Amino acid sequence: MTDHILEMRGITKTFPGVKALQDVSLEVERGEIHAICGENGAGKSTLMKVLSGVYPYGDYEGDIVYEGEHARFHSINDSEAKGIVIIHQELALVPYLSVSENIFLGNERRGRTGMIDWNRTNSEAAKLLARVGLHENPTTPVGLLGVGKQQLIEIAKALSKEVKLLILDEPTAALNDIDSQHLLGLLRQLKEHGITSIMISHKLNEIADIADRTTIIRDGRTIETIDMRDPSSTQERIIKGMVGRDLEHRYPERTPEIGDEVLRVEDWTVHHPTQIGRVVVDNASFSVRSGEVVGIAGLMGAGRTELAMSLFGHSYGRDITGRVFKYGQEIKTRSVAECIQNGIAYATEDRKTYGLNLIEDVKRNISAAGLHQLARRGWVNGNEELKVAEEYRGSLNIKTPHVLVPAGKLSGGNQQKVVLSKWIYTNPDVLILDEPTRGIDVGAKYEIYTIINRLVAEGKAVVVISSELPELLGICDRIYTLAFGRITGEVPVAEATQEKLMELMTKEKEQVR
Repeated sequence: MTDHILEMRGITKTFPGVKALQDVSLEVERGEIHAICGENGAGKSTLMKVLSGVYPYGDYEGDIVYEGEHARFHSINDSEAKGIVIIHQELALVPYLSVSENIFLGNERRGRTGMIDWNRTNSEAAKLLARVGLHENPTTPVGLLGVGKQQLIEIAKALSKEVKLLILDEPTAALNDIDSQHLLGLLRQLKEHGITSIMISHKLNEIADIADRTTIIRDGRTIETIDMRDPSSTQERIIKGMVGRDLEHRYPERTPEIGDEVLRVEDWTVHHPTQIGRVVVDNASFSVRSGEVVGIAGLMGAGRTELAMSLFGHSYGRDITGRVFKYGQEIKTRSVAECIQNGIAYATEDRKTYGLNLIEDVKRNISAAGLHQLARRGWVNGNEELKVAEEYRGSLNIKTPHVLVPAGKLSGGNQQKVVLSKWIYTNPDVLILDEPTRGIDVGAKYEIYTIINRLVAEGKAVVVISSELPELLGICDRIYTLAFGRITGEVPVAEATQEKLMELMTKEKEQVR
């Protein structure tokens, strides 16, 4: 008889006007790594919030059976008391507190007097960090550590609560390949110690590598649960279940029509904003032509985002030097307004913090960067603004009932389309896209690639920064590699392989020079 640690039966969750989950069922076996796949907005995170008590008992229909007993969680504290711990995609750590303070926040280690026993706290934190393969000083402020290490701290925090069922929502979305592999290896170790994991992920290669079984959810319904050891459990089968159709090609076909050079950057150098003397971008030079998609590849910390942000209105760094040419004429990019005026746009990798105003509606987000086009005598024409937003809602297939919905209510893929709409509306000649498909599903990725193809077909120049080498190989014409802030190579996509790019991305500083 199969030993199920969790059964969710007929879960239905309704928000005003929207049925987010409809009769969803999920069975998780004790000690397995169970993946959940689905497009953005399919209901995956909602289902986990039901399970963990974020949406309390009575707020949904259906039954949850955990360790053989009917569970009625009224809060996240109730589920954690039973050994269910959820780690959200947006990490819930306090950057100004130490590692040990974060691990035991709300679960403090107290002495006989009721005061926190710091020796015990730091000692136990060190042991938990060792379990997750992290060798940081427990008194280190979390804000000084990278995202990969912060993810491990979240898992250490879960272990401190004697976790039995660990839920991870897109745990590797913001990690580089090395940190991702370390995290997946840790999940395997936890499995060996009897801890069950549920992992929500869009990275199908990782799911194929680590999951025992995968449940596919589409439009708030369970499609199927497949055994990943079955030879028929291919990525293509998962994609078909997620999007309801075959994607014969992950990347839409395009016949390049490359024209003259649009943008050229020469000897671009950027210093760290607070660490005096530290160079984060070192004499970088690159160019992009009309009708061309140029990729920038590099490991985390290579300086990719710093290059893009510093170029776009000096939004990052200090003591910035170098020259920028547009159609052969030197231009200035000292402010965001100056960049927009010169036909340069930049879609940030962090859409929630820098790309969107989440409490503002879709209409205002789309028009934000191009309000000057809608202004008459200092006043914005509201009817024109609404018309523009509706046009982009249709042309970019933004899934929202209307453009007056707050941007924060949309799924990640649709938020990304709103960001693209905002910058496309400024009518740029050069569009820099920083991780444009991070954290979105395979169907939404295909739509983003189609939008990129449409832009270059109109003669625009597009620069794509991505951590996913297959993505760059699938959509780009040329790829630059970056290591330690320096351009280490330029490869036509016809000659590029993942191995060749990785070799260029890992050049040591002395090799680069």
